Amino acid sequence: MALVPYDENVLPALSKIHSSSAEFHFASHRLRLAQDWNRLGVAAVVWDAVRVYPSQGAPTLAREERRGEERRGGDSAADYPGYSLTPLEGSTAVVLCMYLELGHVDLKERTAVELGAGTGLVGIVAALLGRGTNTSVDRAHVTITDREPALDFLSANVRENVPADLQGAVQVSELTWGEGLERYPSGGYDLILGADIVYLEETFPALLQTLEHLSSEKTVVLLSCRIRYERDERFLDMLRNLFSVQEVHYDKQRDIHVYRAVRVKTKAEL
Repeated sequence: MALVPYDENVLPALSKIHSSSAEFHFASHRLRLAQDWNRLGVAAVVWDAVRVYPSQGAPTLAREERRGEERRGGDSAADYPGYSLTPLEGSTAVVLCMYLELGHVDLKERTAVELGAGTGLVGIVAALLGRGTNTSVDRAHVTITDREPALDFLSANVRENVPADLQGAVQVSELTWGEGLERYPSGGYDLILGADIVYLEETFPALLQTLEHLSSEKTVVLLSCRIRYERDERFLDMLRNLFSVQEVHYDKQRDIHVYRAVRVKTKAEL
């Protein structure tokens, strides 16, 4: 998916997403993640979103969703005359990592897969938190996935941020939702992770197909997202047809939700 970046000269508040790297501290490790906005767009940055709010006397917007709308790319301040674009501190990936760090999910001896990984932050943190006391026995095994153009980029972040004794427990793999799923074990993961992967309605059927294939009734799916539009609510409704879904965390300051989903048995499986 190609998205046009913001012009950082027009919108200086967003210039940090053009930085070649971003630093974080999780699981007692300092992480430095490369990010490549120019080549891979929003998929390859740890995104701090912006919202559009009307200034006094601003014209009425033609589309209702533009008021308070979150922008992922393709617009600049020039596209919103009379409106202010306000950065939202903290990405969905960061909030999901914070949730994992709270210890509500036991990662040791678990198999996990991250979908639409972008920079790989969530998968890397999951591997670090699942290190265990005997790394060769009780560590987590994490597969970090995204589309093919991001794989070299993801692999570099894993090499840079995952300790040598854990490198064998982290795999970077190509996964386009709904395609080539036979390469991944059906119901073969204890944990499925996704940060800000719910935003393009045309991808919802393929994403649901992928979640259904990768999960069993024992799999926990954790999705962190902002509920931007009605289509995001529609995705949750679609998800509830296959999974039992509950909100387990809400970051009010960042307006980010974390949902936990577990597959329910179909009539055919009962």
